[in-house]
Amino acid sequence: MFLLVGFAFIAGVVTILSPCILPVLPLVLSGSVTGNKRRPWGVVIGFIASFTFFTLFLSSLVKFLGIPADWLRWLAVAVIAGFGLALVLPQWQLLVEKLFARLANLAPKTARSGFGGGILIGLSLGLVWTPCVGPILAAIISLAFAGTVSGSAVIITLAYATGTAIPLLAIVMGGRALLERNRWLVRNSAVIQRGFGILMMVTAVAILLNWDRQFQTWVLNKFPAYGAGLTLIEDNPAVNARLGNLSTGGSAPLRILGPAPELILGGQWFNSPPLKLADLKGKVVLIDFWTYTCINCIRSLPYVKSWSEKYADSGLVVIGVHTPEFEFEKNPDNVAKAIADFGIKYPVMQDNAYATWNAYSNNYWPAEYFIDSTGKLRHTHFGEGDYDESEAMIQKLLTEAGLLKEEMLIANPVYQVTARTPELYLGSLRYQPGWFALEGDWRQSEEYNSPQPGASLTLNFEAKDVYLVMRSNQAQAGLVKVFLDGQLLTEISVLEDKLYQLVKLDSPGKHILKLEFPSDRVDLFAFTFG
Repeated sequence: MFLLVGFAFIAGVVTILSPCILPVLPLVLSGSVTGNKRRPWGVVIGFIASFTFFTLFLSSLVKFLGIPADWLRWLAVAVIAGFGLALVLPQWQLLVEKLFARLANLAPKTARSGFGGGILIGLSLGLVWTPCVGPILAAIISLAFAGTVSGSAVIITLAYATGTAIPLLAIVMGGRALLERNRWLVRNSAVIQRGFGILMMVTAVAILLNWDRQFQTWVLNKFPAYGAGLTLIEDNPAVNARLGNLSTGGSAPLRILGPAPELILGGQWFNSPPLKLADLKGKVVLIDFWTYTCINCIRSLPYVKSWSEKYADSGLVVIGVHTPEFEFEKNPDNVAKAIADFGIKYPVMQDNAYATWNAYSNNYWPAEYFIDSTGKLRHTHFGEGDYDESEAMIQKLLTEAGLLKEEMLIANPVYQVTARTPELYLGSLRYQPGWFALEGDWRQSEEYNSPQPGASLTLNFEAKDVYLVMRSNQAQAGLVKVFLDGQLLTEISVLEDKLYQLVKLDSPGKHILKLEFPSDRVDLFAFTFG
């Protein structure tokens, strides 16, 4: 816990060097030319409070209020634009001062420019802040998305926000000191304030239209190495070992040879009535955590299906636990269709609330848990690969139980993944800038990015196969034009919520993928590669 807090704080400090910060720097610098000496502290405190709160509770807040997440972003944009306008127009400035005098009970001349005004700017800054977070905060955001916010998560996020706030405060204080010591700047302070007011309004418009993200992408396309190593400080074995325990609040990992946690009912079941492990004593059970748009899960499904068919008569029970990664994967109709499409015959349960996932302290898709005939957990495997070893474990447990009379041939197909490009998310919660360039107008939400008519996406990748999770956001299908190395490869009609294959090559290599969108009917969630 203390290690994660320390590394989160350091990661927050170095975030100021990230290319993601450039578009919002005018908001930070505005604190240098306006207000009294208390204003910067108001900005910092407002930022820490806002960033921490919305990182941890934005998903819950949006669901509770029943409003789109973008509404809160638009509110922040309105506050920023309002402060910018107050710096440009004296009449508007007077109106804002009177408003703060009534709401915050501050003196009229310092209301807007003092601590209270700084707080509001900081709150808005925390809402629109888009840092290139590393493994620590990415894990916290994933837990918050799953509805798991512990005391440790709050402390770690506070440490990250505080670390980020320190260089922000230094920038504001440094700019203020420069202004006070330079007579020319003092004489022209009114002009400088109006200039920053215009900058704040331009920044507000840029954030509203997503120009900030397009600018960030342009910077990374021009300077690919800029900021590339900032998250490496968090990527070390000590940090990674502790991230695995966050979902259980720092408790010990699931103990091998201990009793297997029971399946927590509540979701819909497919291909079977609800099952309990307690009723399966005497059988060997394989629990497979999966979700239907995960390419890693899809590639592992043929192996799991073959084991179920091969050993069902010998006493093996395979249970798929479908724990969704995206909101639309909670829809039972979508899950039922995916089960039919993949030809899954064994029982599958929905785990929309992550209850069984958390009971197993699981962190991976796919993940297999091998349970012997007495109900004890004997082996685990996370991710793809090692299929022969997994099948050998099934045979061992069946043999121990006296259910397998003779050893059966193990001959799983050769497994190979040649992709070097990682899984890439397009929603704001896990957005990974620098990997692709967006052109035209886009509308981003927590889980997905929506191109507007005429928009395009360009991606450099190294793989054999390219997949993209997409859906149509209207009753009609959306069209996606797929170009590979400048040539039109195919056109895809998107209607269902699922994983679509864009590219299938004979051998892996480096290529340029471009997608064009004639309409605004498509939502894009995540790229995966094979």
